[in-house]
Amino acid sequence: MKIVLASDHAGFSLKEKIKAYLETQGHEILDVGCRSCESVDYPVFGVEAIKKILSGEAERGILICGTGIGMSITANRFPGIRAALCCDCYTARMSRLHNDANVLVMGGRVVGEALALELVKIFLETPFEGDRHERRLRLIEELAGEVKNV
Repeated sequence: MKIVLASDHAGFSLKEKIKAYLETQGHEILDVGCRSCESVDYPVFGVEAIKKILSGEAERGILICGTGIGMSITANRFPGIRAALCCDCYTARMSRLHNDANVLVMGGRVVGEALALELVKIFLETPFEGDRHERRLRLIEELAGEVKNV
């Protein structure tokens, strides 16, 4: 699978560990930054990752900042992106099963390395159930369009 990775300085170390893990699993990685622990603005890197997903260059994304909140807010501003902030195995699994999340977001200062790798594994291996959940995702898009026109 082609996966885009992005982080800010607070997520850099965890991003690098996830990248190494994904490479051992045979995934193709697009790393859009950042490149060190030096302070940067997370929206810049989050948006670069989102562009890769929306253009079809990547199938899924993994975004990491200090808490994951900033990257989640950034990613979910874009139609077609379903970013899930996860810090436990249950939410990672359900984000795929029920929400067809295409972006996993984690907090580099919240989630430890072992748990983060487990969340990534769950996120990539769990299929979308479809059915009633697909209907609900379409409803979200429809309702968002109505709000946009208000």
